[in-house]
Amino acid sequence: MTALKTPLSFWLVTWVLALAGAGGALGQLGKSKSSLLLEPGTISMEGLLPKPVTLKVRAEAPIYFHSKMDRVAGMMAPGTIVTLIGLAPHAYRVRGRARHGDVAGWMLPQELLSPDPNLAANMKKLYDRQQQVQALIDSRQVALGMTLDEVNASMGKPTRKSSKLTLQGREDKLEYSIFDKVPQVMTGRDPYGNLVQNVVYVKVETGTLSVSLKDGIVNTIEETKGAPLGGGGVKIVPGPIFIR
Repeated sequence: MTALKTPLSFWLVTWVLALAGAGGALGQLGKSKSSLLLEPGTISMEGLLPKPVTLKVRAEAPIYFHSKMDRVAGMMAPGTIVTLIGLAPHAYRVRGRARHGDVAGWMLPQELLSPDPNLAANMKKLYDRQQQVQALIDSRQVALGMTLDEVNASMGKPTRKSSKLTLQGREDKLEYSIFDKVPQVMTGRDPYGNLVQNVVYVKVETGTLSVSLKDGIVNTIEETKGAPLGGGGVKIVPGPIFIR
């Protein structure tokens, strides 16, 4: 009895279809995972403050999967202790134990109690500040009032750094060389010996920036060469918000 041979083209088509299906599933998984980590217009609180902020659920209240409060993830019992892990303009992301089990999701601020009467106001200030700082980091800029970690996140490793300890506290000075890609025309020959011109981009230092910090907060910014701030002048953000 002769065994039937499956055409090679059949296996190739089957393999391609299998990969396409797996790729679609993996793509959906990756998208879902990233949306849970940080939704647009929200910030993470984890690692932002020296110690976690804990709150208490005021009365029976829903907790939602997303900051737009469209899908209920569970119900939180009165008196439940939760940890604040994220902020949106109108909601808090918390982690705690719902009636069905452990959960992380979004709740309305008025449904949570804090021993700090100024918490809501400070959370609003913190959210607004972080939005400003993130915009500066995205544009690789620095401002008065930023912390050392924020400057490092925005500008990267400084070209030079010096520190000084005095009776008045700690002083740091960071110096950055600012580079830009400048086009230059280069003349050469193609494989046939003809003269041709090509544009290449050369990395050139266009400015230097000096940033001074007092006790970890930027208090002086100086353009020592060129205009690395872009001619817009020195920007200012509120200093770090301290939460009790």
